[in-house]
Amino acid sequence: MVEPASVEHDAVLLAGGRASRMSGIDKTALIADGLALTDHAVAASAGARSVVLVGLRDGRTAPDGVVVTREDPPFGGPVAGIAAGLVAVPEPAPWTLVLACDLVRPERAVDALLRAADDTADVDGFVAVDEDGRRQPLLALYRSSALREAVRALGDPTDAAVRRLTAGLRLVEVPLSDGLCADVDEPADAARVTGTSGLLD
Repeated sequence: MVEPASVEHDAVLLAGGRASRMSGIDKTALIADGLALTDHAVAASAGARSVVLVGLRDGRTAPDGVVVTREDPPFGGPVAGIAAGLVAVPEPAPWTLVLACDLVRPERAVDALLRAADDTADVDGFVAVDEDGRRQPLLALYRSSALREAVRALGDPTDAAVRRLTAGLRLVEVPLSDGLCADVDEPADAARVTGTSGLLD
């Protein structure tokens, strides 16, 4: 196990979901603890060499130093977002953090993930696993070469399943609490994050 700062990595942050279960709102713009969820994701990536934010909605801006790009086609799914993010980093670090921008506590989650990562291990990555044993492939640290090869082998990434992308990768599971894996999928989740029961009214 190594300290997070010694794991040289880039970060691909995915903000391009349709949020169909939430009437299509930009859930990554929800405010939690005074910051938009995208800003929490950027803060969680503070140790990354390059930070790429994929799929930010029109009218929103990213912090200085963050590269903004968009998957093609827009709303083409998380694998298309990962592919677009990798293209935006022409000289990759050894590892790539892939992080969904609807996570509620990404700073703590990423810190735990990086602390569990072993830079010397002969594996393709480290993936968070919740208390029910479900892998969280959008909260994971991948060996950049392996992730890029998986994207190339997949072909067209549009609407492809993330689990299909990662099926051939050798991943070490990193158990995290449900609280650290929590994301915003439903209106009730948004209400808990923002403390506003009538968020979507």
